[in-house]
Amino acid sequence: MAQQLKELREQQARIATNARAKLDEIKDDTPEERGEEIEREFDAMMAEHDKIGERMDRVQKLEEAEARANEGDSRRPKGANSENRNEDEPSVEYKDVFVKAMRYGVAELSIEERNILKDNRSSDKDIDRRAQATAPGTAGGYTIPEGFSGEIDKALAAWGPMLDENVARQYRTASGNPIPWPTTDDTAQRGEEHTENGAVLDDGSKDVALGQKMLNAYLYDSGVVKVSIELLEDSFFDFGSLLNELFGERLGRTGNDVLTVGDGTNKPNGIVTASSLGITAAGAAAITCDELIDLQHSVDPAYRSSPRCFWQFNDKTLGSVRKLKDGDGNYLWQMGDVKTGAPDTLLGKPYKINQAMADIATGNKTVIFGDHNKYVVRRVGQMQMITLRERYMDSLQVGFIAFLRLDGELLDGRAVKHLIQP
Repeated sequence: MAQQLKELREQQARIATNARAKLDEIKDDTPEERGEEIEREFDAMMAEHDKIGERMDRVQKLEEAEARANEGDSRRPKGANSENRNEDEPSVEYKDVFVKAMRYGVAELSIEERNILKDNRSSDKDIDRRAQATAPGTAGGYTIPEGFSGEIDKALAAWGPMLDENVARQYRTASGNPIPWPTTDDTAQRGEEHTENGAVLDDGSKDVALGQKMLNAYLYDSGVVKVSIELLEDSFFDFGSLLNELFGERLGRTGNDVLTVGDGTNKPNGIVTASSLGITAAGAAAITCDELIDLQHSVDPAYRSSPRCFWQFNDKTLGSVRKLKDGDGNYLWQMGDVKTGAPDTLLGKPYKINQAMADIATGNKTVIFGDHNKYVVRRVGQMQMITLRERYMDSLQVGFIAFLRLDGELLDGRAVKHLIQP
């Protein structure tokens, strides 16, 4: 109980600190609409602060009632140092620290608490490690059988490069308000030869035409995962860290999908969708060497010289492309140099495997090529994981959910071209 009260006080303190920072955002020049929004956020924070205070009162009353009920009861445990406690059992203090780490993350632990967690994890004692819904099975029990190795074999599936800052251009913002991104295409303009003392051409034909792309912040979530109190308290495995990693991969797959083939309607305009036509293949079920060369040269040399000029296709398409040879019998695909870190290349340019791209089949855009620096991925902050501590308490469960806000847009459709099957 004491630990629970301490945690609740810490929550209140964090909320109060954040609320103060939020209120300090209101300045003399703050727009009225933004000021009202900040005040609403402040009021919501303080409502949560008061709610935690009410919960603290209930916990305090319960603690006092239990103390009165157990007063003089010799069967009541005397604490971690009690003679009644089996030396082979994990201490109550360790369990409290473990539950705190699972619920709020290791970052919330004090140095003393981290040492307690570390000492018990490295202990050679034969401790009973029980867990999730505590019955053995896929819902969590597999993390707790006797002789548990302390590791989980996690299935993997490649999901693509569009959130990689070394591929597409990543633009991070703290808030999610729409961002207009100015664009211009001045490539058709040329300078004019000037005659001494002659008038400079001033007919409006040399004016710069501006356009804009809009970057929004679409919200994607992981779905709720509910974990029983028994699992959080008894499992030796760091289930919270596992959820954080799995949620990151879930949102990574979804983010890569929409940034690749999103149609731009209430979602990002994916790089394949936004790309321009480079070449239409001759066959619906195959790609030829000449078609890849034509696709490469459909992109202006200015874009081809970019350090972020890549091919993209899925792994199945790569399998087909690797079999292609030029007129001299040389493979188009070339293995990179492991020692120097040089990547594998296709026609002299590196490629990225993107499993969100379509297989070779009728009507599919199966290969793209061009300057990926012209595709902007707008990300609002980082992925966030939220703990739902009250919502499922009637079933003695804690809910976890993560979310990510992002958008994407190709600033210049000529910078990236696609090959489409007929």
